[in-house]
Amino acid sequence: MANYIFLNVGCGPVHEDDRIPLYFRSADWCEIRLDVDPAAQPDIVASITDMSCILSDSVDCIWSSHNLEHLYPHEVDQALREFLRILKPSGFIYLKVPDLQLVAELVVSNGLDEIAYDSPAGPITPLDMIFGHTASLAVGNMFMAHRTGFSPPLLQRLLRAAGFGYGVLKRKEALELSAVVFKSNAAEDPARDGILAELEF
Repeated sequence: MANYIFLNVGCGPVHEDDRIPLYFRSADWCEIRLDVDPAAQPDIVASITDMSCILSDSVDCIWSSHNLEHLYPHEVDQALREFLRILKPSGFIYLKVPDLQLVAELVVSNGLDEIAYDSPAGPITPLDMIFGHTASLAVGNMFMAHRTGFSPPLLQRLLRAAGFGYGVLKRKEALELSAVVFKSNAAEDPARDGILAELEF
């Protein structure tokens, strides 16, 4: 029986489960899938700006891979405060967003429409990272539109303003910004340090 719950927000279709970090792929963790798109067949259909159907202090971790950029700028704080609300006191979020600071550098050096890397969804260009996945938008999936963006300093400010405690941000492969951020701001926490080590942060 699982000891911990992680909420996979913006989970997408079931076949995208390979994006879940290995850390959560053990019998210790129970996944709950949440998405705004009913076609993804999530456990919960909801926006990350309003997860009132989920109890406060009820999940151990929130996994959010490339979701926040789909919100309007003013909605990001709402989503982060919802994340904070539903996390247990010892909980944390593990999130990934496009690093638009690095994307901007790529645009200057290589242009908007040159392929930056290949993904399971196909080739990705700076245009995809700035405005949303072009191929998905072309077939009518408007959930894939991007409405805001992040740099390391901006993401740090937003997380602090929402009330999060200790966190670590890293620039990762594929022009991503990754963060592990805890609800608590405890000065020393062996459990937290163990989590960061296992996630290689």
